[in-house]
Parts: sequence; structure tokens; C-alpha cells
Amino acid sequence: MVGSMFAPVHYTIFQTPIGDCAMAWGSNGIVGFRLPMDDEVQLRESVLAQQPHACLWAQSDPLELEILAATIRITKLLSGVRDDLRSIAIDIIAVPPFHRRVYAVTRNILPGQTRTYGEIAAELGEPGAARAVGAALGANPIPVIVPCHRVLAAGGRSGGFTAPGGVKTKFRLLTIEKARIGNSPTLFDDDETFVLDARKRPAD
Repeated sequence: MVGSMFAPVHYTIFQTPIGDCAMAWGSNGIVGFRLPMDDEVQLRESVLAQQPHACLWAQSDPLELEILAATIRITKLLSGVRDDLRSIAIDIIAVPPFHRRVYAVTRNILPGQTRTYGEIAAELGEPGAARAVGAALGANPIPVIVPCHRVLAAGGRSGGFTAPGGVKTKFRLLTIEKARIGNSPTLFDDDETFVLDARKRPAD
């Protein structure tokens, strides 16, 4: 994916084990990713709200090999295959510099692992910036590829999640990845709904 940052942006909608997702890209990498919504119309509207000039990739045309590979890897991750997705090229030049630093650290969190907002702030050399880290992750345009769902509030509490479905979607992604906090078998200890136990999963 080589070319001008002003090159056209395209997007595709593809099936995953948790529903249809959408991914947008330009010549320099992935610029947007959307988790499943109620229907395809909402999904397209969500993409266009983020990338107003994006064009839907024609289904009759084969996807670029890098994009096709990315959709396959994401689909496998969402089925439980461990893949950190770090080699997928992303283009976040349009986001604020602090956000880019937060996303760079977040991309190093492997599937099944979690970090806290405070830990990321400390790694950035700004230990008092946990709220700013949370705000940056809340504005993340590329969830899953930049795995903001792996970042929790202090004490293993869920924190927020701005993707469709909110914290339940965050829980679902962490459950797929068999995430743990240290030696604890549970997440979200403040709410019995969010226990990493297949017998206690919230209804889909």
C-alpha cells in the first residue's frame, strides 16, 4: 500500500464469527474498522461518519491481497485464533500525536493479555494521564487492530467501550481471547454479569 495520503479510501464489509464488520483503508494502511451493528445500513453509515468520502469496494472486484489477508486474520482472531495483528499496516496520521503514542503501546498487548489505563500512561512517561489514555482509546478509529478492548480500568474493572454493544462487546472479545488478569479467572469483578465462564456469559 504505497501512495499519497490523499489517495481514495475504500471500505469492505465482511463476515466474522461475531457478525459483519467493516474495514476502511487508503494507500498507506487501514484507516478505520467497525464492529458489528444492528444491520448493514447502520454499519455503512458508521463507516461514512468516520470516512465521509469512502467508497464501498465492489464485490465483483477481488480485494487487494493485503486487505484480503487482513480480513482473514481478523476473522480468525474473532474465532479464537491467537494473532496480535501488529504487522497489519495502519494509517493514523490524522489522529493527535498523543493518541498515536497510546495506540502504539496498545498494539503491543497480545491476545489474552490486558493492561490498565494507568499502566499505559506510566509506560508513556505520563503517570497522571490515565484519563487521557482512556479518552484516546475511546476515540480509537481501528478497534481490534488497535486492541483497545484489552485495556481495563484499575482493579480489573471494565472501564468504558465505545463500540456498538459497549462493555458487553468488550467482554465478548476478551472472552474469545480467553483473557485473564494475572492469576485471576475473572474480569469485571464488580459485576457478576462479566465473569469469564461460559456458563455465565450474557445473552447475545
